[in-house]
Amino acid sequence: MKPKEIIEKFVEYFNEGDADRIAELYHDDAINHQVTNEPVSGKADIRNMFAREFLQAEMICIGENIFEDGEWGILE
Repeated sequence: MKPKEIIEKFVEYFNEGDADRIAELYHDDAINHQVTNEPVSGKADIRNMFAREFLQAEMICIGENIFEDGEWGILE
């Protein structure tokens, strides 16, 4: 998948509250940086972070822009 397609899937899975499918989009040793939290390392811990957060609040991801440049993708 291209970066833009991965981001589109991320938004879809996020809005479904599906931590398992979100985690599958990450590399095994990925690092997730959230603005308000400490970085989370590793696919399993990233999955657990999303699962916890989905239990705490109903969240919606609204992608205003998706940028793609080669191997990079950015969600705004």
